[in-house]
Amino acid sequence: MNTVTAPTAPAVTAPPTSPLAAATLATARRRTAELEREIEREPGRFRVVTGDRPTGPLHLGHYFGTLRNRVRLQEQGVEVFVLIPDYQALTDRDVVDGLAGTMEGLVLDHLATGIDPDRSTIFHHSAVPALNQLLLPFLSLVSVAELGRNPTVKDEIAHSRQQAVNGLMYTYPVHQAADILFCKGNLVPVGQDQLPHLELTRTVARRFAERYGPVFPEPEALLSAAPLLLGTDGGKMSKSRGNAIALGATADETARLIKRAVTDTERRITYEPERRPAVSNLVLLAALAQDRDPHEVAEEIGDGGGAALKRIVTDAVNTHLAPLRARRAEYARDLGHVRSVLRAGDARANEIAERTLDEVRDAMGTLR
Repeated sequence: MNTVTAPTAPAVTAPPTSPLAAATLATARRRTAELEREIEREPGRFRVVTGDRPTGPLHLGHYFGTLRNRVRLQEQGVEVFVLIPDYQALTDRDVVDGLAGTMEGLVLDHLATGIDPDRSTIFHHSAVPALNQLLLPFLSLVSVAELGRNPTVKDEIAHSRQQAVNGLMYTYPVHQAADILFCKGNLVPVGQDQLPHLELTRTVARRFAERYGPVFPEPEALLSAAPLLLGTDGGKMSKSRGNAIALGATADETARLIKRAVTDTERRITYEPERRPAVSNLVLLAALAQDRDPHEVAEEIGDGGGAALKRIVTDAVNTHLAPLRARRAEYARDLGHVRSVLRAGDARANEIAERTLDEVRDAMGTLR
């Protein structure tokens, strides 16, 4: 397996909304640089927990933003746990009918990208009962106000398609704390918008230690250097918003999606993320797929306009994803193997979760 390096193209990110947020982000960036050096020196000291809710197929945003980074960490020797949090998918969407197929698709995407089940653990939420038993004691350690003001929860509620927000939505940050701490994960790759979630996990670990004794580490954030890719409509790329190019899409489907992508009225192509976000997003996508600087790509297209830009993006993406799609199709021909990978990961996660739950019970003084 080839080593995958983190993308180096400039990121399209939103600025912090307050001086406090700016200071928090600056601290996280400094610590991330230190952590990367520590990973190089001693990768076996780290246990990474990461994952994606099974609300639809993974797309290019996931691939360039997280999947390649997971493979990179695996190749460096970090222990990687990939969670498919199927219970969390119920927070704001009714996805039960197609859940099994979606979960299989997520496993296919990870295998095709390069996650090796002999070195990393892929498992799903509902298969690990002990993990979910951590939720109750963890909920006792946080206040309703803390849950309600979590900015990520606020955003999820704002974009929820349900008429009423269910109670599980408010427990989402604590559920995530259980996901991370059940295996004593000490490193979590996140985007800057997810820092509040991780801070709550750190709070849960710290308060548990204060009340019952030290059991859990306080996991640290490994900020992603990957760029934020927009959807084909110029909005946030999302599985649920119909504006994403799925990893499992065909070359023709990819071409159709890119053809209808939003641009602007200026003919000359430039890379100016703040002034021309939609055009710059397409330029960045081509640059990532070709491992080039986006300014160079834009200069090459020049006065070719939106049509030339979309042709280059389509060719770049389809060429880059062709080997991944071939591997994905090969794995898809043996879904029995895909299911066995998930079963093996579930078994390992269960062993670890049971041991952790025993420690929690001992610390809390409950009967076993």
